[in-house]
Amino acid sequence: MNINERLKPLLREPLVHFLLAGLAVFLFSAWRGEEVDPASRTITIDEEQVSRLVASWQQTWQRPPTQAEIDGLIRDYIKGEIYYREAKRLGLDEDDTVIRRRLRAKMEYIAAAQVENATPDDTTLQKWLDRNPARYTANAAYSFDQIYLGQGDGAASRIKAALADGGDWTKLGETISLPRSLENAPQADIGRDFGEGFAAALASSPTGKWTGPLQSGFGLHLVRIRAVKTPEKPKLAEVRQAVENDWRATTTREREAAAYQALLDGYTIKIAKP
Repeated sequence: MNINERLKPLLREPLVHFLLAGLAVFLFSAWRGEEVDPASRTITIDEEQVSRLVASWQQTWQRPPTQAEIDGLIRDYIKGEIYYREAKRLGLDEDDTVIRRRLRAKMEYIAAAQVENATPDDTTLQKWLDRNPARYTANAAYSFDQIYLGQGDGAASRIKAALADGGDWTKLGETISLPRSLENAPQADIGRDFGEGFAAALASSPTGKWTGPLQSGFGLHLVRIRAVKTPEKPKLAEVRQAVENDWRATTTREREAAAYQALLDGYTIKIAKP
């Protein structure tokens, strides 16, 4: 697959459109000369800038500023602008780790805000619900296996490695009075025996592979769900907000990663290792 084919689906992402639009605005502003020239000795404060200063003050203090306070805001703005231009003129912004981190944080904030504002349609949410019906019903029944780890999670990585090597799961972990396997156990019964948090975590766990650690009232467990039965599939209208919340939390990470990958694909990266 060439780079054009890889970019086509990413360029349909709203977040990518947002970032590209932001870049276009930045370039347009620079072309118009709105980017501050550190060599310039002229500072122009128009009515729009004063209005922004006043609006910011009013939002903070919940009242309009007096004329003396407006004059003070303008003086402070001028002082900040002078220091900014002098710092740029001296090149103090170049190779500055703190500034780089702040700019990165701003870009990540813009990306996250755009994803947060995205609104999924009913088709998207219905697909999500169809993939995770047990998460949105209180009547699900689970067949699962569990390995008890005790109170600390230090054993989790070691036991996962043993499982990956084909180890007998029934001989791993610590002893506990709880059964290692349950068949068609109602979620309410699981909550009573293991704790409500454990039962809720099962609803978000994948089927067919070991996952965890999951916290119960006794400690930590690795869990493998073998089957899930939902007596009645929930309707989207009944659980729409919960489905949208889960969709948003998951796709935020995925879409940020996709948007970053689209930007990364536009760069040539050269790494010289010692």
